[in-house]
Amino acid sequence: MSVHAAPRLSRGPVQRAERALAPDLARGAMLLIIALANVAGVVFASQPGLDDTPEGVDRGLNFLLFELVHARGYPVFAVMFGYGLVQLAHRQDASGATPKQVRSVLIHRNLWLVAFGFAHAALLFYGDFLGAYGIVGIVMTLVLLRRGERFHRIVLVLWALSAVQILVIGALVASRVLEGLGGSAPLPAGHIDSLAAPGYLESMLDRLGEWPMHTLTVLPFIMIAWLGMWAARRRVLEEPARHKTLLAWTAVLGLGVAIAGGLPAALVSAGWLHVDESAAGLTLMLHGASGMFAGPGYVAVFGLIAKRVTRPGSVVGALSALGRRSLSGYLFQSVAWLVLLAPFTLALGNRFGSPTVTGLIIAVTVWLTTVLVARLLDKRKQAGPAEFVLRRLTYGPRA
Repeated sequence: MSVHAAPRLSRGPVQRAERALAPDLARGAMLLIIALANVAGVVFASQPGLDDTPEGVDRGLNFLLFELVHARGYPVFAVMFGYGLVQLAHRQDASGATPKQVRSVLIHRNLWLVAFGFAHAALLFYGDFLGAYGIVGIVMTLVLLRRGERFHRIVLVLWALSAVQILVIGALVASRVLEGLGGSAPLPAGHIDSLAAPGYLESMLDRLGEWPMHTLTVLPFIMIAWLGMWAARRRVLEEPARHKTLLAWTAVLGLGVAIAGGLPAALVSAGWLHVDESAAGLTLMLHGASGMFAGPGYVAVFGLIAKRVTRPGSVVGALSALGRRSLSGYLFQSVAWLVLLAPFTLALGNRFGSPTVTGLIIAVTVWLTTVLVARLLDKRKQAGPAEFVLRRLTYGPRA
């Protein structure tokens, strides 16, 4: 036996006592936001998903969706993706793996995420993020992971520039809205062919064409994931008490920018602000640009909650259990949309009055189902099925 045998890589899941509460809590809770955003898109076969002629309660629901949900959920998972990549690398480092071995594990895992994303899009849902996560994960592993502290500060400069950009867009929106008052244009929304396809085979063919373009358009979230890397290097969520001031300011400023930036589009979507087509397009641009700030904002909120939780109760425990199985929860949602909402299956979205209300009720029900199943699996100390498969593919049959 060689005395220079390679160190044994860490293969099993992180034990619960070793895990920080905040990341799992954030993932589990924010899967509700993902469900609400995606179900609206599925019901109306558009991106973003909205009823452009709302009446009654639908006006208020549109307003809340654009303020708190649309383009505000995926940035949370982008932050947590970058954070988790650093955590995984640190865990492999602690097991004695060399930098080359750690890089190999991360690239292998992210290549499988790309494969998961392709299968997810082809079989279930065009709006897949797993493929983009895999591509971004490979780039981050090769370009960012082993960089020094001064290099990683670049991401803070980029976020500062983004804040300035939002101020500029906000000023343009304010000016254009005043000029365009009295118009009747809805928010621009792109039709999604696969969500309106009359049969499963047709929807699959549409998704195969839609997925590559969707993946390309969301790749810029690498800047959001990079901020997660920066935070992970400082153990912000593992040690929330030590970073409570940073978390508090991030929560206030992040969510403040997201809510303020989303307000014009939210008012237009609710039918409470009437503008022309040009102004409507600018409000949607501001809405999307400001949404990235909801990522660190929401994550900081959960960091502050975790700081106050000394012993997780049933609710926090269940949400955290889902967070540890977030990949399975995410994929289960897509199965549910296909079975419950597709035109060629049950098509429940248009059978019970308001499609917006029906869709949101279904979204909450599906999310609660995943919470309960995750809690049951947690009591049995079983991983989620998707996590189990990904781990076996990444580390081999002994994982």
